[in-house]
Amino acid sequence: MTNFEENIEVKGARAHNLKNIDVTIPREKLVVITGLSGSGKSSLAFDTIYAEGQRRYIETFSAYARQFLGGLERPDVDKIDGLSPVIAIEQKTTSKSPRSTVGTITEIYDFLRLLYARASDAYSYNSGEKMVSYNDEQIKKLITESYKGKRINILAPVVRSRKGHYRELFEQIAKQGFVKVRTDGEIKDLVKGMKLDRYKMHDIEIVIDRLKIDDSQDNNKRLDESINTAMYHGEDVLLVIDQDTQEARYFSRNLMCPSSGISYPNPEPNNFSFNSPKGACQNCNGIGELYQVNTDKIIPDDKLSIQNGAIAPLGEAKQTWVFKQLETIATKYNFKLTDAFKSIPKEAKQIIMYGGNEKFTVNSKALGVARDYNIDFEGVSNFIESQYKNAESTSLKRWAKDYMDKVSCPECQGSRLRKESLYFKVNGKNISELANLDIVDVADWFKKLPNHLSKSQAKIAEEIVKEINSRLEFLLDVGLNYLSLNRSSKSLSGGEAQRIRLATQIGSQLVGVLYILDEPSIGLHQRDNEKLINSLESLRDIGNSVIVVEHDKDMIERADHVIDIGPFAGKHGGEIISQGKPKDLIKENTLTADYITGKKEIEVPKKRRKGNGYFLELKGCTGNNLRNVSIKLPLGQMIGITGVSGSGKSTLINETLYPILNAHYFNGVKKPMPYKSIKGLEHIDKVIDINQSPIGRTPRSNPATYTKTFDEVRSLFAKVPEAMIRGYKPGRFSFNVKGGRCETCQGGGLRVIEMNFLPDVYVECETCQGKRFNRETLEIRYKGKNISDVLNMTINDAVDFFENIPKIYRKLKTIQDVGLGYITLGQQSTTLSGGEAQRIKLATELSKRDTGNTFYILDEPTTGLHFEDIRVLMIVLNKLADKGNTVVIIEHNLDVIKTVDYIIDVGPEGGKGGGKILTKGTPEEVAKHKTSHTARFLKLELK
Repeated sequence: MTNFEENIEVKGARAHNLKNIDVTIPREKLVVITGLSGSGKSSLAFDTIYAEGQRRYIETFSAYARQFLGGLERPDVDKIDGLSPVIAIEQKTTSKSPRSTVGTITEIYDFLRLLYARASDAYSYNSGEKMVSYNDEQIKKLITESYKGKRINILAPVVRSRKGHYRELFEQIAKQGFVKVRTDGEIKDLVKGMKLDRYKMHDIEIVIDRLKIDDSQDNNKRLDESINTAMYHGEDVLLVIDQDTQEARYFSRNLMCPSSGISYPNPEPNNFSFNSPKGACQNCNGIGELYQVNTDKIIPDDKLSIQNGAIAPLGEAKQTWVFKQLETIATKYNFKLTDAFKSIPKEAKQIIMYGGNEKFTVNSKALGVARDYNIDFEGVSNFIESQYKNAESTSLKRWAKDYMDKVSCPECQGSRLRKESLYFKVNGKNISELANLDIVDVADWFKKLPNHLSKSQAKIAEEIVKEINSRLEFLLDVGLNYLSLNRSSKSLSGGEAQRIRLATQIGSQLVGVLYILDEPSIGLHQRDNEKLINSLESLRDIGNSVIVVEHDKDMIERADHVIDIGPFAGKHGGEIISQGKPKDLIKENTLTADYITGKKEIEVPKKRRKGNGYFLELKGCTGNNLRNVSIKLPLGQMIGITGVSGSGKSTLINETLYPILNAHYFNGVKKPMPYKSIKGLEHIDKVIDINQSPIGRTPRSNPATYTKTFDEVRSLFAKVPEAMIRGYKPGRFSFNVKGGRCETCQGGGLRVIEMNFLPDVYVECETCQGKRFNRETLEIRYKGKNISDVLNMTINDAVDFFENIPKIYRKLKTIQDVGLGYITLGQQSTTLSGGEAQRIKLATELSKRDTGNTFYILDEPTTGLHFEDIRVLMIVLNKLADKGNTVVIIEHNLDVIKTVDYIIDVGPEGGKGGGKILTKGTPEEVAKHKTSHTARFLKLELK
């Protein structure tokens, strides 16, 4: 076996901060790349190995195809040998479209649609009978057997239960040579000018033939022709009536109800898709939910009069056209605008809400004359609905939404599909019922399915069921048994979304592939970590190479090979400091090894904070899977919200508590999930939320612009005497607007040279030598440095340089405190690692002035952080809590959980099995709980 069949050899990798490193990665093994955040792990895994794999794949296309794909830049590496096809599973969140569900991402729903199109039984939505379909031979045989010796009429249905006078239709039928029709059950001769009552529902059939059934040759031929003609005019449906008993029976080439005659088209997979016009419910377009006007929101208090603002969207009476119309309605229905709304006549309320158009005359007794009035009013409810549907401005739509409720679509009851699609069943269940079950129940249902299918159905379904079963198995393996296939992907947490993509990849059963994963353990409780590691091992065991960028202790210990990059971060990192089996790694003198062996650790505080004695009390939360949860948060402490994935932590804090606080302090518009009451808002005076959404990653964004430090630096440069003499404003020092920037590279510092059929090449701008600004701008200096020098300073240098400018110093000091002293102010955001970007965001929020009563909410702040980075972060957070602020952290990381003052544990399981508060108290108290999964792992940490 040659060397590169056993290993992937990387020679001379220099992407970002990598220092020309050579590394050998064993193939078909589980390899973990670890090290401080920003040390160069992702630069090696994604920007070198994955980028080269992608580039080689695109190189296999013709030059013609490549020009449409855009070339991929060759990573800065001398060579890579032994590279197989690469698939990256990154931390990108899934689609936010309301049409994307767990079923559609995993492709299980596609297989379900196929199963229902090929192996289901159709039932009539009128009678509940099983639908039947025949070919012409079967129809002829059934007619001759059932009506032997009898006289029958053969008819072609043309109109079913529709209103109209149908005069033109009758004329058309007569022109085609037919003489009789059956209308509403009665056979009539066609006469000139014949028409029906246009306001009633009608059924119309053409009488094609009247004959007696016998065995003669002529009769046989005549029956064939009649069936063909009836099928042509009746669109594949015909009706036979026994002349003696007048009993009617339908026959159809399509699926049809034998007694009521309704027919369905033959099912195709599209008929079961809520993203296709063939399958989606017409009323809600396959979304399953609608916004409906809520009259209680329009009239919140019916004791008020219209004059005093009973109609909330209109407010108090003004001199406007709307109130003129309301006065006209009041005149007609004999009430005044000063009367309480509840005392207004019912008919008047109907017109106010839903509109009307009428003329009327009022006789004035005083003047002895009659006056004509005209009501032409759209109705408040109709107006709100039309604004929501048709308004182009977002603020108008939002205004309309305030008076509406999100309700399940009344037509499809939230199933998203049209009526016919829901009457195709397999083993008594339609596709929507199946998609609403938890995955664990769906898996159980499919195991028992083959015993409930007919012989032919079982043969057709065999392969489909096999595919579905294997995909369900993988979802269960990565700990997602509590999700349903109908669960919208935008409601998934980051960890759930990544594990769904992992399950989809395992489901594809590819062999010989190199998988690269970016921290798959994010958002995963310790309990589910075991399942995740087993899944990765099974990917390895079928013959794939798996590279994981990870900080998790269990993952490092279970790996076949560990590569530790360091020794520190940024320009102080980028070297391989140790590699080998996990047991060899422990002997090394590195930060990672020290934390794994326990030489270094994040210490448990000697005593917990007592808080300030005040509480924030939230009662009766019922959003998503929460079961009437009430919590009491002690203020002035650091609080950890824990629990397994999907137990309801984010719903409780991010979806319920934060929107309430944000609306109260900053008039936020996001609606909180349902809750009963909240007490204690007076004890805090602002809320700061730090969620998981990534920071803007464009080459023009950098730490200085993101934290708004650059605004202050530009203002400072504009106040330098020389700049004031020249009349320079802060905009002169921006590389994003004309004036002070170098126009050759438009302030980018690099110039793009476009190459046909090859990747674009970036070269340093020859005009400004990469400094981004023109000569005049660079002549302005503050303490001997120009604006370009400032952008090239590290945060550590800049903290000393701007020591006397409090506004700039405070922001830079926070970035330094979270451990990012090594990055430069002008470093492109695209070159920051995930953990660095997360901390820039933390620093931006944490640098806002705290009041001592600020309420911080952090959602998994340890994303992308090494043990050492977490230690530094906890020092910053502890300082905030020491000043009297309240810090709430949603977290799985035990190093964080053991250091907080108070824990609220949500559980016991995920999905329907969660949504309750299991236990609360100090970490020591929580660790004693018998059934909590968090308690079990926390107990080991506190020993």
